[in-house]
Amino acid sequence: MYAKLIFRNAKQSVKDYLIYIVTMTICVTLFYSFLSISSSYYNPDIGSEYDFTLLSDGMKAAICMITLLLLLLIRFVNHYMLRQKQKEFALQSIMGMEQKTIGRIFLAETLIMGIISILIGIFFGMFCSQFITAMLLTAYGKPYEISWTLFPDTVLWTLEFFVLGFLVVGIFNTHTIQKMKIIDMLSAEKENEPELKKSRWIFVIVIFLELFTVWAFITGIIKYLFFYDSRFPFPVQLMYFGNILFPAVTLGWPFLWLLKKKEWDFQKLLCGLLACSVLNTFAAVSVPALTNQYYLPLGNGMLRQYLLFALIDLLFFICALIYLASSFIIIWKEKSPEHRYKEENLFFLGQILSKLKTTSKTMTLISVTLVLAIFLFIAAPILTGWALGYLDIRSMYDIQIFSEYNDVYDEKELPQDNYEIVTDFLEEHDIETAYDCTFNLYLPKKEDFSRRTKYNFPVVAISLSDYNAIRKMLGYGQISLGENEFATQWQTIATEEERNRFLSEHTDVLTDGGTLNISKQPYYEEAMGETLYNSYTDVLYVFPDNICKKLLPVMRNRYITTTEKISYENACELERLFTIEYPEQTESGTLYGVRFSTLQTNSAIANNFILQTGMIYGAVVLMVICLTVLSLQQLLDAGQYKYRFSVLRKLGVEEQHISKIILKQLSVWFGLPIIVAIMVAAVVIGYFIQTISAEISAYIGFTTLMLQIGLTVGILAILLICYFISTWVIFRRSVNS
Repeated sequence: MYAKLIFRNAKQSVKDYLIYIVTMTICVTLFYSFLSISSSYYNPDIGSEYDFTLLSDGMKAAICMITLLLLLLIRFVNHYMLRQKQKEFALQSIMGMEQKTIGRIFLAETLIMGIISILIGIFFGMFCSQFITAMLLTAYGKPYEISWTLFPDTVLWTLEFFVLGFLVVGIFNTHTIQKMKIIDMLSAEKENEPELKKSRWIFVIVIFLELFTVWAFITGIIKYLFFYDSRFPFPVQLMYFGNILFPAVTLGWPFLWLLKKKEWDFQKLLCGLLACSVLNTFAAVSVPALTNQYYLPLGNGMLRQYLLFALIDLLFFICALIYLASSFIIIWKEKSPEHRYKEENLFFLGQILSKLKTTSKTMTLISVTLVLAIFLFIAAPILTGWALGYLDIRSMYDIQIFSEYNDVYDEKELPQDNYEIVTDFLEEHDIETAYDCTFNLYLPKKEDFSRRTKYNFPVVAISLSDYNAIRKMLGYGQISLGENEFATQWQTIATEEERNRFLSEHTDVLTDGGTLNISKQPYYEEAMGETLYNSYTDVLYVFPDNICKKLLPVMRNRYITTTEKISYENACELERLFTIEYPEQTESGTLYGVRFSTLQTNSAIANNFILQTGMIYGAVVLMVICLTVLSLQQLLDAGQYKYRFSVLRKLGVEEQHISKIILKQLSVWFGLPIIVAIMVAAVVIGYFIQTISAEISAYIGFTTLMLQIGLTVGILAILLICYFISTWVIFRRSVNS
């Protein structure tokens, strides 16, 4: 009998469970599709030069950790269903059913809906896993073919995780139902949400803002006293004074409000602090930006400090703006009677204002979480694209052997080895080389050997013949120099401004072999790897061979490209042998290093893919949590709305107008936190992109970045549409029944 009751209730309540099913289906789809890569049955053809174990284990750990957040979401959604069915529970109790039995029936009912969600989610997960596989094979540079495969172990993990989650939450729900009183369950639908006194939490936020502002004000004064110079350009002077003046105004505004407290309400205090937070944000973010532009003597610790100040101001901006939203609506309502009394606007505004008074804290938390989710979405392709672009620069040769003289203080200890251990290994394993170049890097003047100041190491030089040999290895054209001429080679990361300034200051170079003048073609910027340059420098001199013979060689490098990729096992073995023969730090002080394209690519791709998928998965989970809370926030109060809309019908309001009110009401509740989050996220992301614009230009490309951002916006829009339509359908059904 109970089984029939359970299935009948589940069948009749499918529409009530729509949000539950949608949320759980999305969660299961994401879990299965991302975790499928770690399946023991998943064997993509990525070649012998890659090891898939690192990626598989890392994905499993990252996805399972992030998915723990879903337990909170399952609990929240179950709480909504529990409240929706309290009247039904009360009637069953009155009919003589034990509340313990009612709890078990509810557990079975939610478990059935959960299993339906799991099955649908696994089905959609099969499709979504194809996108993950496509991303993976694209990262490894392999062709992709669609193959619909169901991984048994991933299905088992998915079932175990979510069924266990449903059971744990269901046990708590059963315990809750047993403690409920019948009278409370009967009247639960008519109860209003407990009033939330916004001043309690917003006052705490204001106090925290003022404390951080005191810190920012003192920091601004110290920075001015120690680093200010009247010769600075106007933007820098504005930065120094702004980081003192704006915090001072922020600290002074509450005192002015206290003096006029009888005339000014609390909203005026918040409006002033809201404006101050905007000014403080611009002042704080200008510090890192102008420091990089004008090379100001400010350390990384202080720059991170100002980024923290900017973050605090942005968080306060979100809190204050959502708190003041009801005040802004009231002001607009009072000053626009033509809109206030138009059609049913008076009823609509009353609905919005009554709810804003009790949900501002929840809306603020949702908005902050959405900012984090949007940032993760946008930052994921930027960081991974940056890392993969940087990988192309680091692993341009199959084998790179390099040395550094930073800790060498005796010229006799400088390296002159040809690294024959590598030659022997390649011959032993029948690995053929296409190009093999061993070369020196020289100091223009011998006296520069003692220059060891960080960021002030001397620029080293390479001979023209060695430089052309490396260019030939990479497929670039050959260059030529006059008898007393030199050219420069630049790292990809160097900016045009840096290059032009250096060339204008170094039209000639004094060397131990004579003075050289700059060539007609003064610079080359093709990528040639980062081990070609001295520490903390982005430029390399190219000198004629006869000049280099008179210079002091300080670094000994060897670049090798092979006809076929070195296998992962061979690369690991050669790295081990090289490290034994040439430890990273020798007694002479010479630092040796070896890089294998196989190992670098394998490690970088695996770590980047884990980072990218983890950030995207985390962002989607946070987004789903926020949209679910926004949706259920409205549906939980459907009982009160049902009565209010019935009054409108009795007054003669047409159904078309009622539907319009519902649509506008849901648009406000979804739109307010999302729009605020987008505003703040746009500032954060814009500053983030501007800060690393050189890296984006060098390693990613702004066109590619815009395409990735467009794809991200599309994913967010799809999620929003799914939840908005689901909420709209259930809300209309609730108020129309």
